[in-house]
Amino acid sequence: MHNYKQLEVWKKGIHLASAIYKLTKEFPKEEKFGIISQMRRCSVSISSNIAEGSGRNSDNEFRQFLNISVGSYFELETQLILSHKLEYLAKSEFEKTSSDLSEIQKRIYTLNQKFS
Repeated sequence: MHNYKQLEVWKKGIHLASAIYKLTKEFPKEEKFGIISQMRRCSVSISSNIAEGSGRNSDNEFRQFLNISVGSYFELETQLILSHKLEYLAKSEFEKTSSDLSEIQKRIYTLNQKFS
């Protein structure tokens, strides 16, 4: 069992989810049940799966949840790209958020390698 609250990747995931909630407040209201909901759910899913996996009984189970987190990463990355193309996100917001997201993905990969 791992203490997820001490994991830097979990902390960064929480920060990212908070940032996504703030960014999507500015999206068009007609996207409330579309891309806003999708982005919020998968941003929360990244750190949630890290937390859930940390409570599992084996490192293999933890790795599986880290892999699910990576899936949420790719989902969110796709939605960020679409949001930028739809001009819901300014270039600077897109680049900053994409950079933060990429750092989280690298940290998940590194953590996952520790259990290989």
